[in-house]
Amino acid sequence: MNITCFKAYDIRGKVPEQLNEDIAYRIGRGFSKFLQARRVVVGRDVRNSGQPLCSALCKGLLDEGTDVFDIGICGTEEIYFATAHFKMDGGIVVTASHNPADFNGMKLVREDAKPISGDTGLFKIKEWAEGDLGAAKASKGELKTLDHRPDYIKHLLNYIDINSLKPLRIVVNPGNGCAGPVISKLESYLPFEFIKVHFEPDGSFPNGIPNPLLPEKRAVTREKVLSEKADLGLAWDGDFDRCFFFDETGRFIEGYYIVGLLAEYFLEKEPGAKIIHDPRLTWNTIEIVQSLGGIPIESKTGHAFMKERMRRENAVYGGEMSAHHFFRDFYFCDSGMIPWLIITQLISKKGIPLFHMVEERMKKFPVSGEINRRLKDPQKAINKIEELYKKEALRVAYVDGLSMEMDKWRFNLRCSNTEPLLRLNVETKGDPKLLKEKTEELLEIIDSYA
Repeated sequence: MNITCFKAYDIRGKVPEQLNEDIAYRIGRGFSKFLQARRVVVGRDVRNSGQPLCSALCKGLLDEGTDVFDIGICGTEEIYFATAHFKMDGGIVVTASHNPADFNGMKLVREDAKPISGDTGLFKIKEWAEGDLGAAKASKGELKTLDHRPDYIKHLLNYIDINSLKPLRIVVNPGNGCAGPVISKLESYLPFEFIKVHFEPDGSFPNGIPNPLLPEKRAVTREKVLSEKADLGLAWDGDFDRCFFFDETGRFIEGYYIVGLLAEYFLEKEPGAKIIHDPRLTWNTIEIVQSLGGIPIESKTGHAFMKERMRRENAVYGGEMSAHHFFRDFYFCDSGMIPWLIITQLISKKGIPLFHMVEERMKKFPVSGEINRRLKDPQKAINKIEELYKKEALRVAYVDGLSMEMDKWRFNLRCSNTEPLLRLNVETKGDPKLLKEKTEELLEIIDSYA
């Protein structure tokens, strides 16, 4: 059997061609065999295919004698929390995050919510799943439900001083994904007025797949911030492991600048700490971290790679410009809830809106925003660009794709690990005109390979 939905750091595929109940069952058995797991927590996002896939996954685990603790519909980070907090042997969430509605997938962790990627066992699980699994064990595991959420909510509230919060008006847009029920639980503890948009979980995604990283998905949140004269806008992807910010004018704030803001926050609490960042956009983060006596460390993009590096370095915080934020106190995992709680505390304590916190940094290091292109052979485009700019480059790196730094500008060009896309990010040192010029220059080369 050849299973094609295993990727670099998780499982994703079209349902039912690449991921179906038979494959989910096999993954459950392979996961149990790989970890020799006795207790595993499982959950799923709101996708309509999630329930049958999750049931098949559970049956595979149970047939290997593993006890399964089902937490139901949840965000990815709730699986991370439940696995570590309740000392499980592993955890699996059935989710395809922001992929199209006819896709689904899984993210897998072992004890202490340690990620399982291609480098740390994911492809071994694939081998088990593709092979002869043998007969089910005579002594089956037990299926139980687990009410993890009270402890999870309590943990989230530890990141803020509730008494310092001001009564902000906040637009919240989960995009009919999983974030709504968690926000509702937090609401009773917080002095905020939440203005709710596309709030109810709905696996048919009546308002489209929630992915605020795409510019066309931001209009509803932006317009609601403006019409309601809100202090802040928040939006999430389907499994809410990414959180996106809009200032009081409805302006989308690139995740890159939020990384710098959170790095500053944690370094003020823990001077000299290590901060992990991805290679796509770097200058702003590096300057902030070094100016505060911290240690910036570059990691390959992707939640599994970031977490592994976080643990290795014992870093207090890690951030990706794509709005993944990782926290040492959250078992080195990413959370889409912790960032906005911290930002609302900063707004409350400083008495200034979000935009004014990042305005100077946006001017100092303007960025293109991530630009995606579908190419038949993206590596040819990468090779051509490297050849064209190598004489001008002061630094060339291959931590993730191709990064090239010139005197006044830099770029990163990489293939997506989850989609058939070539991704481009460009930044300059305080020069919007140069940014536009170089972005267009690179895109002209890339598009010639389309």
